[in-house]
Amino acid sequence: MDDVDGSLSVDREEQSSTSDHKRGGWITFPFILATVGGLTIAGGGWTSNLIVYLIEGFNVKRIDAAQIFNVINGSSSFIPIIGAIIADSFLGCFSVVFISSFISLLGLILITLTATLDILRPQPCQNVQTDTCQTPSKPQLAIFYISIALACIGQGGVRFTLATMGANQFQKPKEQAIFFNWFFFSLYTASVIASTAIVYVEDNVGWGWGFGISAGANVIALVIFLIGSRFYRYIGPQGSPFMSIARVVVATVRKRRLAVVAESGDYWCGDDGERRKVVNSTTSPTKSFRFLNRAALKTEDATNPDGSIAKPWKLCTVQQVEDFKTLIRIFPLWSSSIFLGTPIAIQASLVVLQALTMDRHLGNHFNVPAGSILVFVLISTSLFLTIFDKVLWPAWSKIIGRPPTPLQRIGVGHVLNVLSMAISALVESKRLHMAHDGDVPKDSVVPMSVMWLTPQLALVGIGEAFHFPGQVALYYQEFPIALKNVSTAIISLLIAVAFYLSTAVIDLLRSLTGWLPNDINEGRIDNVYWVCVAFGVMNFGYYLVCALLYKYQNVDKTGEDSSSSS
Repeated sequence: MDDVDGSLSVDREEQSSTSDHKRGGWITFPFILATVGGLTIAGGGWTSNLIVYLIEGFNVKRIDAAQIFNVINGSSSFIPIIGAIIADSFLGCFSVVFISSFISLLGLILITLTATLDILRPQPCQNVQTDTCQTPSKPQLAIFYISIALACIGQGGVRFTLATMGANQFQKPKEQAIFFNWFFFSLYTASVIASTAIVYVEDNVGWGWGFGISAGANVIALVIFLIGSRFYRYIGPQGSPFMSIARVVVATVRKRRLAVVAESGDYWCGDDGERRKVVNSTTSPTKSFRFLNRAALKTEDATNPDGSIAKPWKLCTVQQVEDFKTLIRIFPLWSSSIFLGTPIAIQASLVVLQALTMDRHLGNHFNVPAGSILVFVLISTSLFLTIFDKVLWPAWSKIIGRPPTPLQRIGVGHVLNVLSMAISALVESKRLHMAHDGDVPKDSVVPMSVMWLTPQLALVGIGEAFHFPGQVALYYQEFPIALKNVSTAIISLLIAVAFYLSTAVIDLLRSLTGWLPNDINEGRIDNVYWVCVAFGVMNFGYYLVCALLYKYQNVDKTGEDSSSSS
């Protein structure tokens, strides 16, 4: 079976190399963006209103519902890294997107059944202010969590693998940057539709209808994706990139007693076949992290007489060593983004609980669904992504002489995120004062408009328009060729870790303080936000140190190439 799979990968790769001029390019653009939009609507249709569904459909307590929401978001964000590894090592992007879309559809069908069949959920809670609500049975929870797991696996397998597949359709960094901007624009615009239209249907027509529409969007996206298959440029799997990383570590340890030499001829660059796999492959190791250069040092017993490798766990190519060094260099920057995402994850769950206790009327006849409040993040991100591409970046280039670097964009995102948390704390403080001064009953609505929450959410959205595309562009251009799928999925991994970390932070605060009771009118969510502000300021200082010490490997070069070509 492995031989058959390998031959199919080789055949597809050879076919793509002979027909690259007929495949890829802007003709694939509408198919990929439509697929992104449809699958994002499908995923956002059930995740956007999940906290409310857990409270109303499964009688889960409010803070617990927020914690479940964070865990599920973390899981759906962790799956893309697994999908990227499978795409890089075994199946390629196209197969991973197709299989994941189908799994997502199965999950959405099951979620729809939990909303339409009374036997699959507990009886509705008649009095929210009491603790006598019926809890879901073990079979009901099992079916619900299986449906969520399938939807998470499918949604996660698609998200950033599709981003890499889209970028693979273009060969110029400038075109790839344009694609990433439009990819995020499509992602956020579709999320706006899911967070407004579908959430409105769930709140006012029925949960089954809303989840059913999400499943329909999944079907449409899958069909569009398959229609465009004859236009795509296919890049076959390159083998497991993490195996070469492990080989570098093992080979370095095994040859730790050898002296590091300066002559490039003492290092192994691979046979001719391996060199052809990597464009502009490195023939001489760099001086940074010199101890790792031992992995590529030639020894008599590590190669065969014909020059091929005899002991792959004792000898690596110079390119493999340099690829591993790239990951080490970029790790501090990546870790700073984890702590950038943690306050955003905390805010995303708590702001829905705040909205449930505020006046959500717009006019006399319309009620803003609590699950739709996060749409203001998506709207501001989508709007500013368009402004950046058409107005801000051209103006920046005229004044500075070049577009902003990815690190500069990420840095601005850090600052805006801290400001948003500060505004969140001030708004929540005002909400609590109104709740206490007005002697609001338990779990009742505070006479304060939900629109007070929009400035902080809009600011988070603007920050995301800076730092998310900046991170994707940085990792995609800086990561080794063998890790291109992982480079985009690494964004999703840090989001996953941020959601998991936010869950741990909330649990810690619940155990140490009284800030987060079930009735948040009796709590101090404003203090939680002030903790996020302090956390964000310290993390921004850490990011500045990492950014100042980091030296671009490819971004500056590509920038120079694009400028010279223009």
